[in-house]
Amino acid sequence: MSGRAVVTGIGVVAPSGVGADAHWATVTTGARRLGPISLFDPAGYPTRLAGEVPGFTARDWADQRRLVQTDRWTHLGFAATRLALADAGLPEVSPDPYGYAVTLASSSGGNLFGQRELQRLWGGPSRSVGAYQSIAWFYAASVGQLSIHHQFKGPCGVLVAESAGGLDSLAHAARTIRRGTPVVIAGATECPLSPYALACQLRSGLLSDVADPRRAYRPFDRAAAGYVPAEGGAVFVVEELDHALSRGARIYGEVTGWAATHDGAPTDPDRAEPAHYARALRQALDRAAVRPDDVDVVLPDALGVPAHDRAEAAALRTVFGDRPPPVTTHKPLTGRAHQGGSALDVATALLAFAHDTLPASAGPQDPADGCELDFLREHRRPRSRVALIGARGFDGFNSALVVRGAAPAPRRSPESADG
Repeated sequence: MSGRAVVTGIGVVAPSGVGADAHWATVTTGARRLGPISLFDPAGYPTRLAGEVPGFTARDWADQRRLVQTDRWTHLGFAATRLALADAGLPEVSPDPYGYAVTLASSSGGNLFGQRELQRLWGGPSRSVGAYQSIAWFYAASVGQLSIHHQFKGPCGVLVAESAGGLDSLAHAARTIRRGTPVVIAGATECPLSPYALACQLRSGLLSDVADPRRAYRPFDRAAAGYVPAEGGAVFVVEELDHALSRGARIYGEVTGWAATHDGAPTDPDRAEPAHYARALRQALDRAAVRPDDVDVVLPDALGVPAHDRAEAAALRTVFGDRPPPVTTHKPLTGRAHQGGSALDVATALLAFAHDTLPASAGPQDPADGCELDFLREHRRPRSRVALIGARGFDGFNSALVVRGAAPAPRRSPESADG
């Protein structure tokens, strides 16, 4: 086998919608999907907005037995995985269990489930928790449940690096394919929307407390005030190239380079260093054998915290010089879903190449000092079909991923269709 890792299926379950088509429509129309938190009453919190998956019904994607054992974060993973497998044209139960693996990213785990059980422990008369508390909150729960249900028994694992983990999962999938496993489920979902999870995020000092959904999350803008949390993400079928070609699969693109570094320092809302993040970006390009001027588009971390936005812009200038490639971000539309958000950026990049369109950025309207990048103001056609995606995780994680998009399917003319 070639050992090359290509993406043959995309499953999106995010504030932008359920399914890749719904996500792409949100990105290209610039529809904002932020609104009041509905999963619990946020009245006592300074942050009351979030990006939630619209109209998501867990029982549409899993049976009741699995639903009662798991958290909403895993329910979102059930749905995204089924969508990705269907998109790739693969069965839900593997015909070759040891030829399929699962390697997803996680961070907050099943916090909604855990919140409910701990409230029952300390506030109810039974003074007990349910049997599934021991597994539903665990950060590897989604990987384990998917492996069991789909009978994917290859080398499975979970990556924990907050937002950077969504890219790390795809890098690990590519390494797993090089080691001989032909199909890997990769990506991430997240649901950081419980009282406990919101309190943890508020402690970081990075959350926005702006009440207007149109102005709450504005990365790289003079009015940037922090990020808005979100749930959801994207899951991918990553497949060895020859395996994909042998079954006639559609190929979205190839994972060609990746890198991860660490700052060695805790996250500070008032201070951020660009050096190690720049090193991850440069190493990913080097490993992909891509020159900086061959990059079509950058999808950045876009935290929305002024010091971190300036540091990210500085890292891009370190790698690309005074003329970085076009930059586009859609997190202001959906919120920041941590590892699910960086996976969603990969989905956006691959869909952009599939649609032969680089989508315009959702901001900034007024770039802050030090953040003057080449933000895409209008849709445009790709040139080299190479995207660089960057992500930074809380307390110093940095990751970068390079994907090269496949050529779009040729458009059939009416004459050829009739013929």
